[in-house]
Amino acid sequence: MDREFKKEKFETLKIKSSVAQKFKRYSRAISKSQSMSLLAMLEFFEATGLSPEERLGPNIKTLESLLKKRINAVIAIVRDIEKNQTKPTVAMMQSLFEGVEPDKKELLLEKDSKSK
Repeated sequence: MDREFKKEKFETLKIKSSVAQKFKRYSRAISKSQSMSLLAMLEFFEATGLSPEERLGPNIKTLESLLKKRINAVIAIVRDIEKNQTKPTVAMMQSLFEGVEPDKKELLLEKDSKSK
């Protein structure tokens, strides 16, 4: 039983018997009481802002394949940018920096004054 709602009284709702049977089967399938099943449904619809009358459209597999296609397209764009813009720019910068090396000077060592 629902511990939070243990002291509340029951109300009756008028629903068709075929709908009641379907709801009972669904409640048993998700292993919750009928009250908790109905509460979970109401909270879901309130949280998501969906209406039970709306259809979600394509199923999850279709959405997943669309997302994968878009991700692959983005990866292709990034690789193209890297190939045609980033790598040539890096190569030019490296050649500039390699061409202008500072002159290497000999290190000046201090002479020992006692050695004389």
